[in-house]
Amino acid sequence: MHILISNDDGYLAPGIQVLAKALAAIAEITVVAPDRNRSASSHSLTLTRPLHVADHKNGFKSVDGTPSDCVHLAITGLMKHKPPDMVISGINDGPNLGDDVLYSGTVAAATEGRFLGFPAIAVSMGAFNPWNFESAGIAVVKLVETLMKQPLNHDTILNVNVPDLPWKQIKGFRATRLGNRHKAEDVIIDRDPRGEDIFWVGPPGPEQDAGEGTDFHALRSDYVSVTPLQIDLTRYESMHDLSEWLKSC
Repeated sequence: MHILISNDDGYLAPGIQVLAKALAAIAEITVVAPDRNRSASSHSLTLTRPLHVADHKNGFKSVDGTPSDCVHLAITGLMKHKPPDMVISGINDGPNLGDDVLYSGTVAAATEGRFLGFPAIAVSMGAFNPWNFESAGIAVVKLVETLMKQPLNHDTILNVNVPDLPWKQIKGFRATRLGNRHKAEDVIIDRDPRGEDIFWVGPPGPEQDAGEGTDFHALRSDYVSVTPLQIDLTRYESMHDLSEWLKSC
């Protein structure tokens, strides 16, 4: 088993170091991650300039680009003659629940791996500034070992969120669907030292659809939330209504 590891918090983030150590016990690993924090970069690729790769003493490689850049560059360039068997992104500092997956660089790195034909997992901690990255490392190893024995559908991406608890306090795994949030809070307006307006993107909205069966609920109940994602965003149940509506155009 050869696993490509990436993230969106950067190659120096504690989560990716814990993930690399955990997976190195069961597989050969290659780590290619952004050179700095690229959180909320979504599925963006850098097309207007070349990318640069740096090698580090611990064997990690960093890229001056987005999480998607890292995975794309690794699979189609750096690892072209020895491709991975799987792509795992994380361990993210903070959760990726519900609507977060549309913005998440962590999920985007996994999705890029899936685009390029490989099984993919995105893993995040259930709290910001977490203390228990090791619990997520244990959870991922268990998932990988299970996937090796019983592969899932080839087009599945697993979005995993792990409670920030010692492993013994986590109740187990739950298959979940994405919940969703209320709309995001307003931007925060301030002034810079020159008196000019500056704008900070506001925090995400509070939970809206977060009942039983959702990723929000599982995490809050001290379970590892595992949500199967797919790349096809087509809303198939609307196809007939849309076809009828288009007849009026």
